[in-house]
This record gives sequence, structure tokens and C-alpha cells, in this order.
Amino acid sequence: MTSYKPVTAALRVLDVLAALNRPGTKATVAGIHGATGIDKATVVRMLETLIHAGYVLRDPEQPVYRPTGKTLALATGYDRHKVVGAIVSDDLAQFRQRIGWPSDVALFDHDAMLVVHSSRPPEPLHFIRASGFRAPMLVTSLGLAYLAHCDARERAAVLARLAGDPASENDLARDPARLESRLDQIRAQGFATMDPSYSRAHYEGRFFSLGVPIMADRQVFGAINAMYLLSALSIDEAQDRLLGPLQEVAGQMAARLAQRSGC
Repeated sequence: MTSYKPVTAALRVLDVLAALNRPGTKATVAGIHGATGIDKATVVRMLETLIHAGYVLRDPEQPVYRPTGKTLALATGYDRHKVVGAIVSDDLAQFRQRIGWPSDVALFDHDAMLVVHSSRPPEPLHFIRASGFRAPMLVTSLGLAYLAHCDARERAAVLARLAGDPASENDLARDPARLESRLDQIRAQGFATMDPSYSRAHYEGRFFSLGVPIMADRQVFGAINAMYLLSALSIDEAQDRLLGPLQEVAGQMAARLAQRSGC
């Protein structure tokens, strides 16, 4: 909620600039008018203003307008990870209160899942996973949930990258049959689980997790997990108690992120 009423003229200028950058929009006065609903005379004045400011140029040979490289400077302060973390923070806090166990939200980043927000407590120390932690793809519920649901072309590229890394946590990438079986199982059951070897190596075998994708339609934004103590819940009990709420909050987060097309 903003503190002041928005400046309509400023919003219209932004609409014109967005239309110039929108795929499929013919960047003529008529095309921008059709895309924004702003009358043509106003579109012309706004384009002239943007040209004066250096953000737009007019093609000298035809009545077409184009954004300049200066528009790139408008995005230099954008940090997707921080933006997504801020968007999901309230949902994550409420989810922690609801289930009584901590969670992480992560986005895919080259070869790992980058934690952008976490509701883990500050202790014990070995349990901390602050924003910026990189969770491996093939042994964590975050990574496996994302891989099972992302685009096939993206998945193939990621797996090729991981297969070339000799770390033991990437062994599954070098066993295509076993990997595909694992991903099929995740898609069928609707969730991923942490690999027991990862629990032993990083949590003394005490903690386990369920993970689901954060996705709307076919767009996968990231993944969210729910951590729990194996001494408190069996794997079956965790699925019964945590999976429904986990999928629900993932859906809420996906809806919020889908509203922010830049995320």
C-alpha cells in the first residue's frame, strides 16, 4: 500500500516505455496506443519526452520508436533474489507459525538452489541456512523439487553441468536411468525429499525435509521446503501433516510471484 495517490502521468509514461519493450508490440504510435489505451496525441508527447531524456529514439527511415541502451540503467538496482525474498517473507513467517517447523525458499542459480529467505532459528549453528546459502541440486528436497518440474531443456543443461562436476553429491547426474526414475517419482507423488546421505553429512542424520516447487501453470519460480526432526516425526507422519500446508503455501507464493511478471 502506497502512502500517496500515484501520479497518473508518470504511470502513463511507464506504460509507454513498457509497451516499447514488449515482444510482439509494433512500436509505432498506433501500436503503442493499441497496447496501452492511451490516446495517440498523448503517446506522441510521451515519446518526445522519453526521446529528450535519452531513453527512446525514433527510426529515421520509418515511424517506429525503439528503446535505447540507457533503459538498461533502470534495472541496475534490481536484485531478483532480494525482491523474491521480500515478496514471500510474510507467507513464510505465517507458514512457520502454522506448522511449527522451519522452511527455506530458494531460486535456481546456475548449478544450485540459492536460499532467498528462511525461517530457520539461529541455533543450533549447524542448522543455520541464511539467505545466500547454496543448496545442492541432487541431494536436497529444494533442488530435486525444482529439477523435477522445470523445463526439459533447462533440466538437461543443468544436469550436463552437474555431471561434469566430480563431487559425490552430483553422482545422480551420471546415472541417467536412476535419475529419471527419481524425478518421475517426485512428479507422481508431488514432492521431493532430502537424500539421507545429505542429512547424515550436514545434520547428523537428525533432520529431514520435504520440498515442493513454487509454480504457477508451467512456470517454476523456485522451491520451498519444510524441515523437521526425525525424532519428532516419521517420514510418513511428516507427509501426512506437512505436505498439504506446504503445497498450499507454495501455491500462495506462486500466485504472488506470477503477479510480478519480472520475477
